[in-house]
Amino acid sequence: MPQKETLREAALFYHEFPKPGKLEIRATKPMANGRDLSRAYSPGVAEACTEIRDNPADAVRYTAKGNLVAVVSNGSAVLGLGNIGALASKPVMEGKAVLFKKFANIDCFDIEVNESDPEKLAEIVCALEPTFGAINLEDIKAPDCFIVERICRERMNIPVFHDDQHGTAIVVGAAAKNALRVAGKRPEEIKLVSTGGGAAGVACLNMLLKLGVKRENIWLCDIHGLVYEGREVDMNPQKAAFAQRTDLRTLDQVIEGADMFLGLSGPNVLTAGMVAKMTDRPIIFALANPTPEIMPEEARKVAPDAIIATGRSDYPNQVNNVLCFPFIFRGALDVGATEINDAMQLACIDGIAELARATTSAEAAAAYRGDQLTFGADYLIPKPFDPRLMAVVSSSVAKAAMDSGVATRPVADMEEYKARLNQGVFKSALLMRPVFEAARAASRRIIFAEGEDERVLRAAQAILEETTETPILIGRPEVIERRCERYGLRIRPGRDFELVNPENDPRYYDYWTSYHEIMQRRGVTPDIAKAVMRTNTTAIGAVAVHRGEADSLICGTFGEYRWHLRYVTQVLGTAELRPHGALTLMILEDGPLFIADTHVHEEPTPEQIAEITIGAARHVRRFGIEPAIALCTQSQFGNHEGGTGKRMRDAIAILDSAPRDFCYEGEMQIDTALDPQLRERIFPNSRMKGPANVLIFAHADAASGVRNILKTRAGGLAVGPILMGMGNRAHIVTPSITARGLLNMAAIAGTPVAQYG
Repeated sequence: MPQKETLREAALFYHEFPKPGKLEIRATKPMANGRDLSRAYSPGVAEACTEIRDNPADAVRYTAKGNLVAVVSNGSAVLGLGNIGALASKPVMEGKAVLFKKFANIDCFDIEVNESDPEKLAEIVCALEPTFGAINLEDIKAPDCFIVERICRERMNIPVFHDDQHGTAIVVGAAAKNALRVAGKRPEEIKLVSTGGGAAGVACLNMLLKLGVKRENIWLCDIHGLVYEGREVDMNPQKAAFAQRTDLRTLDQVIEGADMFLGLSGPNVLTAGMVAKMTDRPIIFALANPTPEIMPEEARKVAPDAIIATGRSDYPNQVNNVLCFPFIFRGALDVGATEINDAMQLACIDGIAELARATTSAEAAAAYRGDQLTFGADYLIPKPFDPRLMAVVSSSVAKAAMDSGVATRPVADMEEYKARLNQGVFKSALLMRPVFEAARAASRRIIFAEGEDERVLRAAQAILEETTETPILIGRPEVIERRCERYGLRIRPGRDFELVNPENDPRYYDYWTSYHEIMQRRGVTPDIAKAVMRTNTTAIGAVAVHRGEADSLICGTFGEYRWHLRYVTQVLGTAELRPHGALTLMILEDGPLFIADTHVHEEPTPEQIAEITIGAARHVRRFGIEPAIALCTQSQFGNHEGGTGKRMRDAIAILDSAPRDFCYEGEMQIDTALDPQLRERIFPNSRMKGPANVLIFAHADAASGVRNILKTRAGGLAVGPILMGMGNRAHIVTPSITARGLLNMAAIAGTPVAQYG
């Protein structure tokens, strides 16, 4: 089936299952008994009501209003779809609400309104003020959107922000600011040609005016050609503000000598011939989606030095509103801003632009391994999943709101506020997205030992849809073909992925002789080697990696962990590569928590514990997280002389014997590791100041038990186990893993990380 059809089916399945839609409402307070009910509703709720009646500002203390945004649309201008109506726009608005929650932890309701009259729509929005802390207007056609926003801003005392206009304008402004810096051009001196006279296009031009571009140097074109003085076709006051007094009428005529092209129009509007007429080092922002005004490779045929941005994620410099709207609303809500004014928008631009110019942090470098994150022509704005965006942009916006006098709840300590924002970055499965970004750039070959398993087959299809990795499956072709058919999967062996058939593969001789060569002095005869290469898929996968026919092995969807580990170690182990331990990432509501060693060593020695700790620090940094490692036992800083406490103390001594570039502390109990205040009371001189994000245990039973409790009772999402010490050449999962878990592991395996061990 065509890729488009596959994507369509996957998208519809995503929206329908396991429950329709992308949002749900959850209680944030306990509702377990009559006492809870009496406080949540009658009679206790009356106390909160009377407090708000007497002091309306207290609504943010006693209700969710202060962290609640409405995404409002009438569906009259949905990106790429046009006027599809309010109901059909609901999936888009739900998606926007999800982005608010995921990127900035802002609660959001999507509100789709059947109203085409802009003044009536504005009346409806204004009536929502008691419920929400801010309003995000979305996908409302021009010029109606200008009318709705103006009325709402005039009448409402909370921020109203039309993201299609201002969100796009802010990200374009940040990218343009840095592009001009790279090109060595000044905004007041450039000639700018723009296509697209809609809300986003006009807002971008107005923003560029604020950044120094001169109005007389802006040439705006739309579907009818140049906007010029006296034109009557398809005009409005917003376009008329950029009308030129000239006899020129077409884009081809006005592009001559342009320093910058800004496209928010449609595909293939700008030709290579037009680009050739621009100045040296032209700046080309071709932002139409999915097909830009000109493809970057076409532009570079005539202008190899062009600085190019698009709206696409598969090219450098993606202009994406998600760089802006979650964080500008976060900053506005946190200080109780009454509006999002020019100062806040300019602060947002400065924050985004400065973040791209700043020295890349260790966290961002780890999150986007393989990408060039050095400021320049291919890195004008940060990546959407740069973990620094929350603190940098939101705090800049909050400060601008305070400085401009629109903040009703100013932040007393900006540094503390930034630290609090940073703590909230890793709250969900978004933690895996940077790993996927790095995996997309690596194009590694991942071989799955249990290729006939349904979960592996589903993971293989997801890998082909979501990454650039190449899955290789070990299994019988007819079985895999039949199961793909049964499960409704579009992938097929030989067409979509490579297959290793243990029953009849042309490489069988090469495989058994390779295995025999490795194992001949460990009691393996040629006959045994032949039998193993017919029956043991883990050994087959390990030999494939050993021979360089795959980059990494994933096995363990059934069977005991250490059984798989034995073959992985036999085939792939060397003096430098040997298993140090198994590290599991638990993604919890309040942040990530890593646990080790869950599988490799039942009762690790002090030397092994130290090795596990060092390996865990390296691997934790792969996720853009600075490790804070606690060595956990029943002992509390020496109050038990023997047992696991002594082994942990000996491990600490080994770690202390050489300089370490990460924070570790122990021995201590789990609550002491996770509760800094408790630790301060028990051991005030601890070298660890915040909560630990890595727990190292002296017994595999303890590590596995904690992991399983967090997974089954605390709703944690497990990623792993990550096999440390094998240079990313093999990972052994557990039988409870899901297809999504296998996809996560493929992303981890799909990144070359030899330096991490």
